[in-house]
Amino acid sequence: MKPLAYRIRPKAFEDIVGQDHLVGPKGVITKMLASNQLCSLILYGPAGCGKTSIAEIIASHYSLNSYNFNASCDNKAKLKDIAEAARLYDNVILIIDEIHRMKKDVQDFLLPYVESGSLTIVGLTTENPYRAINPAIRSRTHIYRLNEIKKEDILNLLQKTIQNENMKNISQEILNYIAIASSCEIRSSLNMLEIANMLDEEELTLDNVKALIGKKSFAIDGEGESYYDIASAMIKSIRGSDPDAAVHYLARLLKSEDIEFIARRLMILAYEDVGLGNPSVGPRVYAACHTALEVGLPEARIPLSYAAIDLATSPKSNSAYLAIDAAIEDLDNLTSMQIPPHILNKELKSGKVTYKYPHDYEGGYVSQQYLPEELQNKKYYQAKDTGAYERGVKEFMQRLKNKSNT
Repeated sequence: MKPLAYRIRPKAFEDIVGQDHLVGPKGVITKMLASNQLCSLILYGPAGCGKTSIAEIIASHYSLNSYNFNASCDNKAKLKDIAEAARLYDNVILIIDEIHRMKKDVQDFLLPYVESGSLTIVGLTTENPYRAINPAIRSRTHIYRLNEIKKEDILNLLQKTIQNENMKNISQEILNYIAIASSCEIRSSLNMLEIANMLDEEELTLDNVKALIGKKSFAIDGEGESYYDIASAMIKSIRGSDPDAAVHYLARLLKSEDIEFIARRLMILAYEDVGLGNPSVGPRVYAACHTALEVGLPEARIPLSYAAIDLATSPKSNSAYLAIDAAIEDLDNLTSMQIPPHILNKELKSGKVTYKYPHDYEGGYVSQQYLPEELQNKKYYQAKDTGAYERGVKEFMQRLKNKSNT
């Protein structure tokens, strides 16, 4: 029997989860199909968010021959055969999976066919096409980003699938675990649901599902805290210049063994919250995170701890983050902008948050508790005097401590 995720693959846009901006009633791709227009597209977004399903629905809408090409394993000879078919049929649709892996000479081969309209491509990628795809191909396509799937969308999909497929009754606790353990990927969550459905009714407990799925129990801790809540606590602890809380929450995140997730958030934080306050921290965090990815666990905990402490003990500046957001806001809201030949001057606006945002206070710091109550005075990191940089760190942290005590 074919896997559940394959059997229930969406056949219409209304079955697509979480992508209403593209395929909802007012979505741009919905309107494209309604007007019977056909344009070359590149769809990019995280794994398991519906790219392939959208591409296949697009192809099924038109009375044209369609072909599939996987850039990671198919060769140029197959592409030449498809191009020959395009000559015979005047126009064909080509779905290119992992288009970012397509070699430059193969992309160049496609250009005249895409240019003439004899071959309409729908490229699919998890990578940013503005970095990973030939500019000549990009200029001949419309590029659309797919959203990450939210937990609520996954839960709704799982409930709907259980009902439509006449599956066993599965508790909300187990469905919550599947949604988080799958990292909110549609395909992964459905695969996990199918495995859970293999258990007998009396065996359908959270512990049995965890064992069957083979994931560590990282999604929800004893107090019901979400994995993503712990990640948020780590980020806020680093932003608040508390290395001890940062290391504590990092240790909790490491139980997931999801190094890539942790590394991505640390690298983003290096430029969002430390930024120009300590310009050299970005390359250091990048190197530490890639070392962690290279060596794997258990050793990866060391460079990740290094990165978290380095970020937490750095002076903070969010000027780069505010600048790019202000620029993007202007691009979204203004229709006519003449670029001057000199410097663009953008107004910066900060958003509201629910906790004491350190950047809103003098010196980029405000005293508040980050560690849990029972670990309030715990000190994991002690700055040493062996190097000029860390001596500066020690002085910086002492200044924060003095400020807290005044």
